[in-house]
Amino acid sequence: MLQPPPAKYGGRHTVTLIPGDGIGPELLNHVREVFRFSCVPVDFEVVHVNSAVETEDDINNAITAIRRNGVALKGNIETKHTMAPSVKSRNNLLRTSLDLYANVMHCQSLPGVQTRHKNIDIMIIRENTEGEYSSLEHESVSGVVESLKIITRNNSLRIADYAFRLAREKGRRRVTAVHKANIMKLGDGLFLQCCREVASGYPDITFDSMIVDNTTMQLVSKPQQFDVMVMPNLYGNVVSNVCAGLVGGPGLVPGANYGRDYAVFETATRNTGKSIADRNIANPTAMLLASCMMLDHLKLYDHASSIRNAILTTMNETRLHTADIGGQGTTSEVVQSIMRFIQSKGQLITEL
Repeated sequence: MLQPPPAKYGGRHTVTLIPGDGIGPELLNHVREVFRFSCVPVDFEVVHVNSAVETEDDINNAITAIRRNGVALKGNIETKHTMAPSVKSRNNLLRTSLDLYANVMHCQSLPGVQTRHKNIDIMIIRENTEGEYSSLEHESVSGVVESLKIITRNNSLRIADYAFRLAREKGRRRVTAVHKANIMKLGDGLFLQCCREVASGYPDITFDSMIVDNTTMQLVSKPQQFDVMVMPNLYGNVVSNVCAGLVGGPGLVPGANYGRDYAVFETATRNTGKSIADRNIANPTAMLLASCMMLDHLKLYDHASSIRNAILTTMNETRLHTADIGGQGTTSEVVQSIMRFIQSKGQLITEL
C-alpha cells in the first residue's frame, strides 16, 4: 500500500487543497477551520482550478502541486457538457495524470441517520484510470459516434490485487467483482478473468462475481450481503452513488483516490452541489470525513479519530442535522457543534 510523504520540519505536512466548484470552497474552508481549531499539523497549499476556461494550465498547476506534496484534498471541479469535445474532465485528467488507479469508498450506516436499510458496511474499489473514461471518442461518419472502452490486463490485475489486499488488511471475508461479461465478453471478460486469477492467491477470502444490473437491484433490496466490491470505472461510478443513497446521501460519504505515489481525498460521489452553494445548508460530513481519511493516510491517527468521533457524536447524540438528512441545522452550526465536542474532550486546541 502507498506510504505517505514524510513530515516536514516540526512534524508538519503540506497538503495541496483544490477548492473546486459549487459547495467545494465553503466545505473546504470548514475543514481548515476545524484543523486550525484542533491544532492539526497540516499546512494547505491552495490551488484554484477554473472550470470555465478551456486551457489546461490550472489543472496542470494543481497536478504539479500534488506531485510536490504527495497528498491533496479537493472539491469537485465542474465538467460542463457545453464545452468542446476536446475539453477533458479536469477531475479525470488529474486522476489519469497521477495514475490514481484505485478509488476507495467505505459506505456504512451512520448513527442517527434515518434510512430504509440498516447495518450496511460495504467497501467499493473502483478502477479509476481506464474503462469508459478513457476519453477516446470519434464520429466515424456523420451521425455515428464510437466511444472506446479500454480494459487492460495490467490495470485489471492491479485493481483486483488492491481490492484483495485491502480486504485482507481490513479483516474482510468476501470480494465481489461487478461486471457485464455476458455482453462485453472481451472487455469485461478480461476484467473478470483477472479478478479470478488474483482471487486464487487469496484462499482466505471468498470470491464471487455479479452482473452489474443485478448488482444494483441486490443493493437496493439487500445491501447487507455485500462486503468488498471491485469493478471497472463506469460501474464503480453508478454503484458508489447507489450505495451513498442507501446510507443517507452524497453529503455523508467520503472517498479516496490512491496511486503508487500519490493520494487525493474528496467526497465519494464527486458532486459539485451548485444548486446549494453559498447558502450555508450543505452537509459538511462527507468532506470532513474525507479529511479524516487524509489524516489517517498521513499517520495522524489521533487527530483523525478525534475529529471523526466529534462528527459521529454530533450526528447521533445532538441530532443536529442539515436539511439533506431531515434536519434544520446550517452547515456552520454543525461545524460549531463538532468543534465544541472536540473542545469538551480536551484536545490541544486554540481559542475559538
